[in-house]
Amino acid sequence: MKYHARAERDGRFWLIHVAEIDRYTQARSLGEIQEMAADLVASMEDVDPAAVEVEIETVLPASVRRHLSRAEGFRREAYEQNALAAQESREAARELVGEYRLTLREAGTLLGISRQRVQQLVRS
Repeated sequence: MKYHARAERDGRFWLIHVAEIDRYTQARSLGEIQEMAADLVASMEDVDPAAVEVEIETVLPASVRRHLSRAEGFRREAYEQNALAAQESREAARELVGEYRLTLREAGTLLGISRQRVQQLVRS
């Protein structure tokens, strides 16, 4: 049988709840969670700990989840801003080469990029 455990940080320890047997144990480190959960199940079910399969769900503190959520939002925003910046760079290169009839080298000098990069921008 497969067991499911939920581990949450509680002060200096990880508090582990195994749902199927509705019991708790604790671990000092993240690396001990699996072993402690399996030992709890083995002792309550009177089976060999090696035969116990426990799926662990670790729960981060709410404040950490908020930070990660904000970080993801910033990453998404940065990706969108980078896409807009790339589009504007393409438009600038196209305008210099097309409308103002500058060479790729001249456009590159003005834009602070190589002639090859201007060519890539103009073609994309």
